[in-house]
Amino acid sequence: MIWRSGTAAVALALATLGLVGCSGRTASNAQSANMPAETVPVTITTAQGKHVFRVERARTAAEQEQGLMYRTDLTPDGGMLFAPYPPDGTGPREASFWMKNTPTSLDILFIRADGTIARLAENTPPFSQAPIPSGEPVVAILELVGGRSAELGISEGDSVSWPK
Repeated sequence: MIWRSGTAAVALALATLGLVGCSGRTASNAQSANMPAETVPVTITTAQGKHVFRVERARTAAEQEQGLMYRTDLTPDGGMLFAPYPPDGTGPREASFWMKNTPTSLDILFIRADGTIARLAENTPPFSQAPIPSGEPVVAILELVGGRSAELGISEGDSVSWPK
């Protein structure tokens, strides 16, 4: 949101916040009420075995920009898959995420073209604007509830698959 000085800008901002507050939904929840997100099974294979998550898929630039911002309804086996990344399908690219407007700690898994986890950023701090880089080119990113990777023994190098 761009802040401008002046009474009109403040009034507009307050009116917008008031409308969201009156509806009882966040901007993200309002969007998902209008258009259900596609969900896909994502399987992570670790040294301990396989675990299947049922996650929302963010394919478009707009869906990927919104991500899990404002969401408080995440389940232990839910999350969001950003695939393909980047959404224009131009191939592996370094990624950098942040937690701005995200009230729930997340585990962020950056996934290489071969389906292995390149980097695992665990328990990212809610609302942080600090960049969380992939460290190398990736084709997908998976966001899970913070701490879930440790609970299941997920680590860098593990295999991730989903229906393409």
